[in-house]
Parts: sequence; structure tokens; C-alpha cells
Amino acid sequence: MWSIFRKEIAVFLNSLIAYLVILVFLTFIGLFMWVLPESSILDYGYAEMDTLFSYGPLAFLMLIPAITMRTFAEEKKDGTIELLLTKPISDWALILGKYFSACALVAFALVPTILYYFSVYQLGKPVGNIDSAAIATSYIGLFLLGCVFTSVGVFASSISNNQIVSFILSLLLCYVLYNGFNHLASLNLWEGSAIVLLPLGLDYQYTALSKGVVDSRNVFYFISDISIMLISTKLVLGSRKW
Repeated sequence: MWSIFRKEIAVFLNSLIAYLVILVFLTFIGLFMWVLPESSILDYGYAEMDTLFSYGPLAFLMLIPAITMRTFAEEKKDGTIELLLTKPISDWALILGKYFSACALVAFALVPTILYYFSVYQLGKPVGNIDSAAIATSYIGLFLLGCVFTSVGVFASSISNNQIVSFILSLLLCYVLYNGFNHLASLNLWEGSAIVLLPLGLDYQYTALSKGVVDSRNVFYFISDISIMLISTKLVLGSRKW
């Protein structure tokens, strides 16, 4: 697994993918946090980082499918997937190696935003007047959300040999998991039972983690989503039909 992980990381770092994703993510978040008047902290007047955690999922929704679309689709298109699968390496080692390498890139994109935290920390009156506990759990939630999106992207890439198809499918699946249940619950079909649908969505679980307390139920939900997607990927690879 670790040999695949190192290989994938090397591919990311030797291409423009990693640097472009991190640059776009930081620019996107930076514009909303510091420049655009409707969301700028400087104009808003409160020392908080809600902008990062509100717009971060939207950035991940577009960028993570772009990262993962090549995971298996490119291997299939180039014919190298058969070579990989004939090597003494299990399907799980292959899947997890590719998955964890993409998750590492998500983490790399988040690390520079810690500078935003220290900037907001200094801007508080008095200095340090900021809810650090809520920010810490929000970071955990945003990373876990990115990991779920990554698992969806890896699955989408495993069922197609076309990167564009993988990107579109991953984008749609991520959106449905993130916000689809909110739209479903808003329909006038469920009456009082609509409240049961809301916790099934990623948005609900992600918001719950931003309250300053890490609830094991929220973490379990994210891990369950990741496991389902990776098991589905294993089933696709195990079928050897592409």
C-alpha cells in the first residue's frame, strides 16, 4: 500500500495538479475571507473563520473530483491497470494507497489556511478573542468531508475509463451526499418525518462538528460513508469488467 501511496504522491508533486489545486483553493477562500465585501472579515468586524468553513465545502466539491478523476480512469485508459493488478499487491492495497495519497493532498491544501487562523487571532479585540475549540472541530469536519469526497471520487474513477465522465459523476454524487438530503427533506411529502432525513446528509453532520465538540456519532457517519465508497470501489475492481 505504501509503495502505491508514495508513487501517487510523487505523481502529484511532479505535476501541476497538486500545486494548482492548493493555489485555487487558497485563492478562492482568501478572496471570500479578506477581499469580497459581503464576506470579508475586515468588513464584517468579527474575529471568526466561518467564511472558510462555509465556502470550503464548495471549493472541495469542485476541486476534489478534479484530483481523483485520474485515480483509476487514467490507469484504465493507458492499459496500466492490468499491469498493476498482476503485481503481488492486493486490491485493497491499491485502493487505499491511491485513496490516502489523495487525502494527503486535501490535508496539504488545508495546512496553509492555519495562517488565516493566526491572522484572525491577532485581529481579535482583545487579541485571541476567537472560539478556537469551534475552529479546531470545524477543521476536523472539513478534513473528514474532504475524505468522504475523495472516497466518492475514487469510486467514480473506478467505474469509468474517461476522466471527464469520472469528474462529472463524482461531482454529482458528492453534491447529492452533501446537500441532496436537505432538498429531499424540504419537499412537502414527509410532513413531520422530514427531520429523519436531515441527519443522513453530509451537510448536517459537518455542521454538527463545527459546534466545538467532536461527537463520535458524527465521526462514525463520515467513516461509514468512506467505508461504503471504498468497498464499492473494491467490488468494481474485483469484477475485472472494464
